[in-house]
Amino acid sequence: MPDANVPEIEFRNVSLSFDDVRALTDVSFKLERDEMILMTGVSGSGKSVLLHLAIGLLRPDEGQIFIKGREIENLKEEALLAVRGGLMGMAFQEDSLFSGMTVFDNVAYRLKEHRWDETSIKKAVAEALRFVGLDGEDDKYPEELSGGMKRRLEIARALIGWPSIMLFDEPTSSLDPINAAQILDLILRARDINKVSLLYVTKKLSEIPYLAAYRATKRSTGEIEIEEAPADDRPNTRVLVLDAGRLIFDGSVEGFFQSEQPPIKELKALDQHEHSLSPYFSNPWDRRRKPKEEIL
Repeated sequence: MPDANVPEIEFRNVSLSFDDVRALTDVSFKLERDEMILMTGVSGSGKSVLLHLAIGLLRPDEGQIFIKGREIENLKEEALLAVRGGLMGMAFQEDSLFSGMTVFDNVAYRLKEHRWDETSIKKAVAEALRFVGLDGEDDKYPEELSGGMKRRLEIARALIGWPSIMLFDEPTSSLDPINAAQILDLILRARDINKVSLLYVTKKLSEIPYLAAYRATKRSTGEIEIEEAPADDRPNTRVLVLDAGRLIFDGSVEGFFQSEQPPIKELKALDQHEHSLSPYFSNPWDRRRKPKEEIL
């Protein structure tokens, strides 16, 4: 049985350079079980680099990285693939879908790579596609999907098999407000219903209070609702801020928004959208959907 005291992810004094240019400098933090870290910073601050280090696609020049207590930077490729395949999922910022594969095969790819049997693959893919609202789209190709559907397909591929850790790199970037709201609620469902620990990167600061204050709840009827959590029972979240590759803030959502550090004050001036006012749909994947207030 896994040790509940061991962090899901731990960085100890991690540094990395590209051609003598520092991307990260002496970064240390822990992602605990059932926690959501919301990471932000301006473009080029090192956020995506950090995610690629966490999943083992890059190796640090200095420091140590642990996944569930296991140091990963010196693992051989086969052992590293086992960690990625069984414990972690990542939705990349850039489009990483296989254009020549169907929706089904894109989602199933990782399971086939790890030699799951065909029956188990079909069951897991069906569950993942149903979760993101793409059931029935199995035989389509990425070029036949809208931007929002492609993003949901990326998430389905990341959560296939329900890894306990998921990494998201600006999953709502380039999406319209309706699709962005659906993706946020999808992430709440993964976090709260399926108990996934999350490292979530965003430059949209208005997403932070929404993800920190709202929660997905499964009713006795089986319906899942998104609602604001009581002030004394909020989801376990905190904020990290990177600036020029250095971790300049690690603390609460409230502390982040009260911070007077110049880089954070500049960030806070960029995005004022209020996601709690975004449309909410009781079934966001219903093509005949109407906002909840119209179905009364």
